[in-house]
Amino acid sequence: MQEVVQPAKAGGVAAQARRAVVIRKLQKDDIFNALVAGWNDFRTAPRFGLVVGALHAMIGWLAIYSANLSGLHYFAYPILTGIALIAPFSAAVLYEVSRRLELGEPLSWGAVLGSVKASGGRDLGWMCLVSLFAFIIWVDYAFVLYLMFYGLDMPDPAQFIQQALTTPKGVVFILTGNVIGGAIAFSVFAITVLSYPLLLDRDVDFVTAMISSVRSVLTNPLAMLAWALAIALFLAFGLLSGLFGLIVVLPLLGHASWHVYRKLVEP
Repeated sequence: MQEVVQPAKAGGVAAQARRAVVIRKLQKDDIFNALVAGWNDFRTAPRFGLVVGALHAMIGWLAIYSANLSGLHYFAYPILTGIALIAPFSAAVLYEVSRRLELGEPLSWGAVLGSVKASGGRDLGWMCLVSLFAFIIWVDYAFVLYLMFYGLDMPDPAQFIQQALTTPKGVVFILTGNVIGGAIAFSVFAITVLSYPLLLDRDVDFVTAMISSVRSVLTNPLAMLAWALAIALFLAFGLLSGLFGLIVVLPLLGHASWHVYRKLVEP
């Protein structure tokens, strides 16, 4: 079963034929194979992934330090988890590395960054704004939820964790936060999972990219849910490792996302 998504911009029959996005059904081993291919790309050109992963880890450490310095300990968690919402933008470098490895093109920082800028153009910037807006909503939601349950009281981290895990109010707070937060995260996943690699690879606008991304999830609901859960598990490992795991996890997921895109979209 294939589904054709027509682009939002009109540009003649030839242009539309060139830009048409055909979504494919994923096979049962496609996600696993994409992870294996992503790991191979990372091992082949590790310097790009290590830089991207290290930058995210440093941003995370800065978020923790800022939260502790300001006394807003709770907000370190939503900020750290919210990094996943903007990671697809920074992973554009990794998509381009995987694309060049696929085609046998030379790899250098100048070539990769120049190609990302040339291929993505203005629409990649618009997608970045979409991800940034989602991140702001994520943090605002965390802030409002905390105020609803705890008001302006900000206990120390140990006391807060004890209250969250041992009191009825704390358990409801944790469940509500994670269930609604998970729904927000999956919604963002649905509009971005295909958008960034598609914008780098094809002559489409960002609206078409987002529509195609949502259609890919609707066409492959179970497989894409499995991919979203795999991303969540890898990121959880990265966070629980003191953020050191992100240095490897993010490159792996970035490269693998390119291969998931390749399996989802007809060349």
